[in-house]
Amino acid sequence: MASSTSLLEDYLQCPVCRDVFRDPVLLMCSHSFCRLCLEQFWQHTESPTCPLCRTSSSVNRPPCNLALKNLCEAFVQESNQTASGGVEILCALHNKKLTHYCLEDKQPVCAECQTSKIHDKHCFKLLDEVAEDLKLDLKRKLAPLKERLKLFRNAKHTCFETEHYIKSQAHCTESLIRREFEKIHQFLWDEEASRVSALREEEKQRANAAMIKMSQISRDVLDLSDKITAIEEAIESNSISFLQNHEATVRKTECDLKDPEISSASLIDVAKHLGNLKFRVWDRMLSIIKYTPVILDPNTAHPCLHLTDNLTRMELHNSSPEHPVNPLRFNDYSSVLGSEGFDSGKHCWDIEVGNSSAWAVGVISESAYKHREILSKQGLWHIGYYKGKYGQGLSDEMLTPINLKEKLQRIRVLLDWDEGCVSFFDPVNDTHVHTFVHTFTERVYPYFCNACPDNALRIVQVGLSITEE
Repeated sequence: MASSTSLLEDYLQCPVCRDVFRDPVLLMCSHSFCRLCLEQFWQHTESPTCPLCRTSSSVNRPPCNLALKNLCEAFVQESNQTASGGVEILCALHNKKLTHYCLEDKQPVCAECQTSKIHDKHCFKLLDEVAEDLKLDLKRKLAPLKERLKLFRNAKHTCFETEHYIKSQAHCTESLIRREFEKIHQFLWDEEASRVSALREEEKQRANAAMIKMSQISRDVLDLSDKITAIEEAIESNSISFLQNHEATVRKTECDLKDPEISSASLIDVAKHLGNLKFRVWDRMLSIIKYTPVILDPNTAHPCLHLTDNLTRMELHNSSPEHPVNPLRFNDYSSVLGSEGFDSGKHCWDIEVGNSSAWAVGVISESAYKHREILSKQGLWHIGYYKGKYGQGLSDEMLTPINLKEKLQRIRVLLDWDEGCVSFFDPVNDTHVHTFVHTFTERVYPYFCNACPDNALRIVQVGLSITEE
């Protein structure tokens, strides 16, 4: 019986871990493995393959081998029952039933062992009582492990969701990149067509002008040829005829035609079409290109904040799409950061707030962002608008009121990291709103908060120009 049980156990062993299958899965090649063993094996391979025969797998999550799973569970259950209630274990020294537990030697003993010299002056307790106490202690120690297991399973699920989200991000970003380059390609194709068309039009005009000039010259050539022929015929005539027509023949030698002119103006202006061609196309391209001084970072945006494709506009929605757990994301505030932080120099950007009824803009330190739970204490320099009032503050606590004569439609943030100040202006009226003075010692990021679902906040794009030196 023991040998048959051992043989059955061999058949129920995972080829990877050499233990009885746990949650077995079945590959297309008919080989089975523990799900965890297979996933760990695939982490070190370029593509999913069978650990035994190396056959490629077409599925990333193979199905459960339910029949094998049930068989393994039944085998484990039967083995445990046999081990616990099958053959009674007797004392190795006296071949008697084990009834007590020696607390000093930490081993089960029989009644005769209690009186032997080996256990002289030792303390004993009933075997079942000790077992029950130890089981309870083990259950208490098992509880943290179960919590850890739950934590790791949740982390694994989060990693799985993140992997799929990364693929979705990459696919969406690739589509947007291609769309933007299609616009650039279309601009270049249109620009090429326009310049070739201009060249063809000049070619047509120059060619027509040359044909008209050639026709005029041809008429002059014909006129001169006729005169020369007539004069030559007069010279060849007899003396009487020659003398009679001499005066008329002499008049034919007179020519009032101007000499033909062939100037460079009649040629294609190649320099106009080819000179600084790339530069002039680039200069033209600036008319469709706008520069955004701050780009919003979608990885930090609150789940309910929707960012436009060009990452310059934020809208607050009542519901949020499904996102994996992301430690970079704001969860308590409908906020988002700029994608680039600053640790030196001067930086400026404008935000169009329009008719938004609740907003805040400014800068936040890197440490305050990383420890957002203490944001109410330090690290956020901003102005805001809420319930019809403007205010300024150093944290997310109540804002100190600011008295403004006119409603702000646009805010200009001017950060001078080296001088240690953050200033806010109304660029429409060119008026100063507020200035924070602080000695910056770490990187700071542009900060934006939109708590109004009816109106969006937008980073104002600026035009570009070329200055020749």
